[in-house]
Amino acid sequence: MNRRNSLRTLGLGWVLTATWAGAQLAPAPTPAPSVPTPGSATTPAPASQAAPQATPQAPAGGADLPNVPNVAPEVGQAVEEAVPNEGPPSAAGEAKRTPLTLEQLVQRARKQDARVEEARAELRRLEALLYQARWAWFPKFETLVGAGGPMPEAYNNGLGGPPTTEASLEGDWKFGRLGVTAFIESNAVLPLYTFGKLQALEKAAEQGPIIGKALQQRAEDEAGSQAAQAFFGYQLARSGLKQLDETSGRLEDAARQLQKMLDAKSEQVSKMDLYKLGFFRKQLQARRAQAEQGQQLALAAIRLLANIPAGEPVAVVEMELEPEGEVKAPTLEEALATAEQKRPELAGIAAGLIAREKEVFIRERMFYPDLGLAGFLSLRYTSNATPQRDPFAYDPYNQREVGVGLVARYTFDIPTKQAELEQSRAELDKLKAQQRLLQAAIRLEVTKTHGELMAAQHRAEALHDAARDARRWATAAMAAFDLGTTGTRDVIESFTAYAQSSAELAQSWHDFQVAQAELARVTGTAPKGP
Repeated sequence: MNRRNSLRTLGLGWVLTATWAGAQLAPAPTPAPSVPTPGSATTPAPASQAAPQATPQAPAGGADLPNVPNVAPEVGQAVEEAVPNEGPPSAAGEAKRTPLTLEQLVQRARKQDARVEEARAELRRLEALLYQARWAWFPKFETLVGAGGPMPEAYNNGLGGPPTTEASLEGDWKFGRLGVTAFIESNAVLPLYTFGKLQALEKAAEQGPIIGKALQQRAEDEAGSQAAQAFFGYQLARSGLKQLDETSGRLEDAARQLQKMLDAKSEQVSKMDLYKLGFFRKQLQARRAQAEQGQQLALAAIRLLANIPAGEPVAVVEMELEPEGEVKAPTLEEALATAEQKRPELAGIAAGLIAREKEVFIRERMFYPDLGLAGFLSLRYTSNATPQRDPFAYDPYNQREVGVGLVARYTFDIPTKQAELEQSRAELDKLKAQQRLLQAAIRLEVTKTHGELMAAQHRAEALHDAARDARRWATAAMAAFDLGTTGTRDVIESFTAYAQSSAELAQSWHDFQVAQAELARVTGTAPKGP
């Protein structure tokens, strides 16, 4: 139920309505990534594998952190017990901590949020893949080293002649002098010309860090936006508590005045007014508990986003939601231009397109062979065998071979290569369509957020004068009530209007600040204070 309709329907009176702002709770945010764009991201791979690409996720239409709810709890509703045991930093026995400003909280969230740390790890992985792609030309030395025994003796004249000892003959159990053997074999191919495949692989891998930085900035923007929402939610809850304190003071004054009038047997009041006042005072206590719950939830959200250890207190700078001086919001054209220049998803998907184009190029050049320089080395030694000096003699015991030569490497799986090429072209076309969708989605997101910002600003400016007039009305009605020239009905109506306008004014400036922080996120900038 909407708060305004609830107030009109319930008609609880001026105290119940005056406590409305205190019921506007600021829930703790639940950090979660935005809804991704269709299509997945891949990363560069070495050698002749398909060149990869990775695309950032499309905007989710707003941060995942919920704003302050627009529903006031029903009369008599119990306050939820599942509230973090988080108290104000001024509680007795707690260590003093420098209060966090909005800028400090945003910076801490952008640096220490778990999603940002995850994005940094992904960036390091993509940088490692780039390093791997740059060294894809380096030959892979396949080497085998071994030693063993015992080996039977094998002696001859060294020219491939018959054995010269009886133990060297095979087919019997005479092994003669036993020995050992050792060997090393190695071969490698150095690519000389690959028809541009290695260069394309490196170019595709260079897009990985660009995509990783875009994803990191996107995570930082989300964390900063949610930190700003938690900060302003705390300020709204604090403002509600302040209004509750003011209402409580006026309520005590009215109670004392009522009692005096009852003692004087005034005909303007009755026991019914006193009962009504007592009912409103109990409602005030319930509303205050709910406002304190909202403040605690906001502090818990700030602790989570700022990564403050559980044993340390949370202190937040107190500030008014209404900005000082003239408020000048950027125009829609300026916001759209800023988003096109700074939105990290656009830079990331542009890099992904380059990587996909290089993948298609590599798939096309897979129909050509790779030319390279091959080398091999084979050394064997046996302690009880005669080395052969005849170049035509086969010698498995003592061998010394080394050489280099030009080679061409190719596989004739042409149907498979054709299918992989078509898949790469389809992925490139799909990514181009996603780029157009992302650009349109970002423009829509910026337009929506800018509209919410301007609506909140116009609503706050309109409510400013209304709240001032309502305060004057309530002050005059209370003075007349003290003098006995008016009844309780006029007092209730004036304070109902004052409380409603004050609460709506605070809510509207809260919505303005949250929309301003959200506009900063959707344009790729950091939130700023009022």
